[in-house]
Amino acid sequence: MNVIVTDAGFAPDDWTHPIVALEDARSGVGIDLPSSIDPAELAGRLPDITMIRVDFPSSADGRGFSVARQLRLMGYKGRLRARGHVLADQYAMARRCGFDEVEISHELAERQTQDQWMFRANWQAHDYQSRLRG
Repeated sequence: MNVIVTDAGFAPDDWTHPIVALEDARSGVGIDLPSSIDPAELAGRLPDITMIRVDFPSSADGRGFSVARQLRLMGYKGRLRARGHVLADQYAMARRCGFDEVEISHELAERQTQDQWMFRANWQAHDYQSRLRG
């Protein structure tokens, strides 16, 4: 089982419903999206989707950040999770783009411990503009 990272730290996954591919989406399930998807494909369907999990196949692949931002701009209000190769250094960006949480493997959690993620949990105060104003 993977580790869920939130602003409160590491936690077990509390999502109890299935997570399926977009083509298998139905009421009451979460959906998995590849980072290559055009979020416009979900237009008109967002109110029916409770949870969306966006895949990060590599920590160098930032397309998932754009997907999250576009989903939020389209009005998605459900649970939005990043999954895969997201690093602790990328947590603040994930939160700013609209992700609620990040799902990482136990192996990554052992290499990048909770304190490294929590250092970035105050993501609203540690951005470029805040430093300029300070």
